[in-house]
Amino acid sequence: MVSKSKIKLIKSLSQKKQRHNSKMFVAEGKKVIAELLESSFQLELLWSTEDCFKTENGQTEIVSESDLKKVSFLTTPQTALAIFRFPDEVVIKSTGLIVALDGVRDPGNLGTIIRMCDWFGVDQLVCSQDTVDAYNPKVVQATMGSISRVEIIYTDLPHYLKDASKKETAIFGTFMDSENVYQKRLPENAILVMGNEANGISNEIEKLVTRKISIPQFGDQQETESLNVATATAILLSEFKRGTFTEK
Repeated sequence: MVSKSKIKLIKSLSQKKQRHNSKMFVAEGKKVIAELLESSFQLELLWSTEDCFKTENGQTEIVSESDLKKVSFLTTPQTALAIFRFPDEVVIKSTGLIVALDGVRDPGNLGTIIRMCDWFGVDQLVCSQDTVDAYNPKVVQATMGSISRVEIIYTDLPHYLKDASKKETAIFGTFMDSENVYQKRLPENAILVMGNEANGISNEIEKLVTRKISIPQFGDQQETESLNVATATAILLSEFKRGTFTEK
């Protein structure tokens, strides 16, 4: 029997405040849940229409499709929904390639960027406080499980970049009229800053960028003003990793 208290708990996690107060978030779909179960994330509750997960202590409840539909955050509900606890806080590392997000607001973009970090072997993503919450159900769904392998840290981004600059870490930022990234020698240790969907990198963060780069436009038409931030992140990560491989 599906309890009202559990339904209330699940629905409450649609709100950022409730997620962070309880340190819990919702994941939907067999693939996402299966990958989180294989990670260090702690499972709190699992509802499924099928008996297809290996869990302990009776954490899996078999429920009907109608019950799952009542609590799903998706337009088309999946066959499973789970609640996991937030991971332990981590310290930002000082070496390797790190992606930093300055005010990215779209859940789909953040989820895709997390997937890109996972694909290209970037294991830490640093976010400004005004970047969309990584544990928003839409973000978790868009990561397709990659959230289990990328450490996501929210911090005072200007302060973080100022500290990195003192350590002479290269801070790259994307701007329309800057040096062609395909003509740059890219270091293995760096911070790549990606900006807000509508406004790009903020003025405050721009002052802290030490190396400005751009992705050149090859088409003749001028209607396309810029690339989607997630698409641009994928292109730039590919270039950073290609440069590292070439240098070795």
